Amino acid sequence: MQTMTIYIKEATAEKPIQSLEGILADVPEVERALIDVEDGEVKITFDENQISEEQIIQRIQIEGFHIA
Repeated sequence: MQTMTIYIKEATAEKPIQSLEGILADVPEVERALIDVEDGEVKITFDENQISEEQIIQRIQIEGFHIA
């Protein structure tokens, strides 16, 4: 398992956080996602043998989130 940290501008309000959690929960290769509501920091633990950081970022961006 590998962990990546990204910052998402919209991940500081309840509704976008719930949406982001749902998006990441639908990705079977993502084991866990922790979101810090204060600064939009998102730590994602995933199976690097099944999905890349770039693929995760693309999935998030397709849903309209902006990586800071």
